[in-house]
Amino acid sequence: MNHEHHEHHAPAHHAHAQHAHAEHAHAQHPHPHPGAGAGAGRASWATAAKATLHCLTGCAVGEVLGMVIGTAFGWGNVATMVLAIILAFFFGYALTLRGILASGVDLRTAVRVALAADTLSIAVMELIDNGVIAVWPGAMDAHLSEALFWITLAISLALAFVVTTPVNKWMIGRGKGHAVVHHYHH
Repeated sequence: MNHEHHEHHAPAHHAHAQHAHAEHAHAQHPHPHPGAGAGAGRASWATAAKATLHCLTGCAVGEVLGMVIGTAFGWGNVATMVLAIILAFFFGYALTLRGILASGVDLRTAVRVALAADTLSIAVMELIDNGVIAVWPGAMDAHLSEALFWITLAISLALAFVVTTPVNKWMIGRGKGHAVVHHYHH
């Protein structure tokens, strides 16, 4: 009889213990999923914008350098665009790598973190950026000395920023992308 009585109270005690544990966990982490809640959402947008601007800087440097090199060697549009995209990825990764390596991490770890942090961001950015340039009338044939080249580049990079920021917010909110990089800045 006493044994049955113990079994009757055990589930209630277990449920109370789970509830207390859940309240404790909630007190330590008010939002069980990163990015949940209004406060985290606001912080995530700022962080996402900063991460996107970081990628955009590397992409812009790579794109312009690729265009300069392609033009200097007299390459066609496709070869020049391919070089610009390769250099955009290179400089995008390089900026992230520089920050991670400064924290004292070994090169192999830094490369893995940079690849994880920036690949999707740079890919989306390059897709939007080069897509705009490809469909803008005359933009593919514009030379570095022409206003059309710089206007199209500025508009395409601005559009890439607007499209990529939500992607970065989504990734950071799930502990991916530049959220990984921030572990190395402390």
